[in-house]
Amino acid sequence: MLKRKVITITTLAIIATLLLITWLCNTAITDAAKNKLYTDVQKIPYNRVGLLLGTSKSSRYGNENLYYDYRIEAAVNLIKSKKVKYLIISGDNSRKDYNEPETMRTDLINAGVDSSIIYLDYAGFRTFDSIKRLKEIFSQDSVTVISQQFHNERAIYLASHEGITAIGYNAKDVNTAHGFKTQCREKLARVKVFVDYLFGTKPKFLGEKVSIPS
Repeated sequence: MLKRKVITITTLAIIATLLLITWLCNTAITDAAKNKLYTDVQKIPYNRVGLLLGTSKSSRYGNENLYYDYRIEAAVNLIKSKKVKYLIISGDNSRKDYNEPETMRTDLINAGVDSSIIYLDYAGFRTFDSIKRLKEIFSQDSVTVISQQFHNERAIYLASHEGITAIGYNAKDVNTAHGFKTQCREKLARVKVFVDYLFGTKPKFLGEKVSIPS
């Protein structure tokens, strides 16, 4: 009976510690983005380069992905309002039949965006990789990140560690019913940020530098 009680107390202590770590990581990332997030395209400062973070156009079940639709909409608004001059689309192209950057590029062009201002980053497998490659491959030290608020907060935190001055333009978010799983994954993704830096994680790929005009 005593042994079972000790095990229970130990388990509770472990759970409490994990919850505290998760809360601290989430709080640190949220705080880092304060006063750096915008929802009004008229109020956001100009940046030469915008970074559109990739996602799939449809869910694993083939349904419409509202995160995708709202990010495309946000990127179009920024460009048409002349708040960014060039756009880097960073996403996953790990399979021949899956290409986030190309899909987003096509939809942006269909929405009236000039193809000549779009640059593609095919190795943005994670936000961590996208921000690292923004610095190492695209040689950028300032950027407007385009995604939902929770995602922008994490990207801004990562950017601060890479010597990049970043602000975020928040795409419309998805309601709780549709975005619950994403929000839960985000909590863990924020813990992973600190784990990556603790262990000196590197991007999956780097490669040759890409020059973006002034």
